[in-house]
Amino acid sequence: MPILEVRQLSMRFGGLTAVDNLSFEVEDGSIHGLIGPNGAGKTTTFNLISGYYVPSGGQVIYDGRDISGKKTSAIAALGLIRTFQGTTLFHELSVFENVLVGAHLKAESNVFDSVLGRDRARQKAAEDRACEVLDFFGLLTRRDELASALPHGLQRALGMAVALMSEPRLLMLDEPFTGMNPEETRHMMGLMERVRGRGVTLLLVEHDMQAVMGLCERITVMNFGSLLAEGTPEEIRNNPEVITAYLGASIDKELLDAAAR
Repeated sequence: MPILEVRQLSMRFGGLTAVDNLSFEVEDGSIHGLIGPNGAGKTTTFNLISGYYVPSGGQVIYDGRDISGKKTSAIAALGLIRTFQGTTLFHELSVFENVLVGAHLKAESNVFDSVLGRDRARQKAAEDRACEVLDFFGLLTRRDELASALPHGLQRALGMAVALMSEPRLLMLDEPFTGMNPEETRHMMGLMERVRGRGVTLLLVEHDMQAVMGLCERITVMNFGSLLAEGTPEEIRNNPEVITAYLGASIDKELLDAAAR
């Protein structure tokens, strides 16, 4: 069953149509890729799904609910969490403190909780969970380091740890492999497989074809704001329209083939 359904979604900025009658589904428990040349409308689609833009038309259905145009906070509270192209960490805080920030969506404190000491119990539970999440990502030994001191790949991993603290059902990752070397990319791919193993569905926008072809069971391809193709990595790699769309951009058929090996 799909956890996410995008139905005839459109977004217009004045006379410019950034997303045009787009439809696709993301199966629960899958890793799904959303790819396309620069300017295809991928990030705008992410913004529509996660509530940063109100659609000009169409619907976004998450877990059976119409969330089109809802506030980002309301969507996040339902378990749909989105990361961004750049790391959105608090660089002046420690690794541990950054992960604790991810617990805020589950906090429901009030003045009576403070008086009765329930806040302390919640804080202790959040700290225990933060240690568990850091251990899961291999960051527990670096818990007291400043986030700014981490190498780029580990900063990306920390961003995923922060997202996982909010207990997502669907995690949307916007170019998670940007700027990574091959070793960091392989490490991140392994972490994503492990996150999926915890029951989290992953939807990622990415230009790294090796990562996309190696991770995703299904891939949706956009071009000029519209759906160009959809299928398995094998089907996408051999789709003439996809190859043509990428020619002269960032990728060609040989690179697609190499990414699949």
